[in-house]
Amino acid sequence: MRSRRTWAAVSVALLMATTAACGGASKKAEDDPKPGATNSSSAAPVSDAAITSSIAAGARNVKINRSVRLNVTDGTFDSVTVKSKSGSVQGSLSADKLSWQSTGRLQPGELYRVNGIATDERGEQTTYKSRFRTEALTLEKQTFPSFFPTSGSTVGVGLPVIIRFDVPVTDHESIQKHIKVTSVPAQVGAFHWISDTEVHWRPKKYWKAGTKVTVDADIDSVPAGNGVFGQKSRVNKFTIGRSMVSKVNMNTHQMKVFKNGKLIRTIPITTGEQPKFTTRSGIKVIVEKFRHKRMNSETVGIPVDSADGYDLDDVEYAMRLTYSGEFVHAAPWSVGSQGRANVSHGCTGMSTANAGWLYDNSIVGDVIEYTGTSKQMTLSNGFGDWNVPFAEYAQNSAL
Repeated sequence: MRSRRTWAAVSVALLMATTAACGGASKKAEDDPKPGATNSSSAAPVSDAAITSSIAAGARNVKINRSVRLNVTDGTFDSVTVKSKSGSVQGSLSADKLSWQSTGRLQPGELYRVNGIATDERGEQTTYKSRFRTEALTLEKQTFPSFFPTSGSTVGVGLPVIIRFDVPVTDHESIQKHIKVTSVPAQVGAFHWISDTEVHWRPKKYWKAGTKVTVDADIDSVPAGNGVFGQKSRVNKFTIGRSMVSKVNMNTHQMKVFKNGKLIRTIPITTGEQPKFTTRSGIKVIVEKFRHKRMNSETVGIPVDSADGYDLDDVEYAMRLTYSGEFVHAAPWSVGSQGRANVSHGCTGMSTANAGWLYDNSIVGDVIEYTGTSKQMTLSNGFGDWNVPFAEYAQNSAL
């Protein structure tokens, strides 16, 4: 049997041990844990969950068409974020929470921070953190989309959707996949690449009057070929106005103007004198309008001082139909021939009163259909999209 002295010594020792434990351990438990650690004990449990990324930590000059993918083993994701100064990259978590895949696209010259948190089956968390930087791109390596018509415009039933690029697009398929044209009411249509810097979309038939059109060019960071990428995603919205379709018969020298299918005016006209200045047959669309326009024959290859030359400083009510120089305009000098003979250099002339009326009642995109000559309108000489049968037109789509 132990003596009273022995029990006293043991009691004192136990009291001292208890006091020491209460003082020292309490303070240590209040310290901030390192990322991924817990406060459950002074030696934090290690999570079994392990996170990996498709882009190595610290990577530089990462291509902006790369996707970001994070995977976890022996655990499931709680959250994943990929951020830069320009914003967060959108992404989706798999149903089993074992992977995260970016759905948004990276921006050039940006520093991205990746943060993933996962939990193992014991409830212990692990945190993954990394950074990477994307490659910087010069403007020569980025292509910007411009729209015609401009957003908010009201245009005629013949105007195609036009998208122009300031840097050539050689991967038409990649870019076209990210361009969408929708309309209300919906209408069947097709893309047609005019060149590496211009793509059009038109409906199978003329637009229905009153149609609302939306063009969504979601090409930001999309590969455009030859190391070029889309510079910016843009949306354009415009409206189709009333239907205005005019019909010109160059043999009878008459223009019949139809509004919403109803004949509203017949105008005596003169067109190009044949065979030297034959006006093209086919479907033309008003490209632009000028209240006053200087017309100089040198712009169409005719010297001003030649017998056929001209330099008219103030032609009124001029509306362009072709890039090569065909206009509808006032021609008071040829009133005597209007309705009877073709005496122009290729333009469609009419009296000042009739030209003023047509100008006031016309908008860009209105259609003028020409018949009577063997010289044909072409696809790219103005907005000549309607001169190609739709099935053939659609063959020049990239998809």
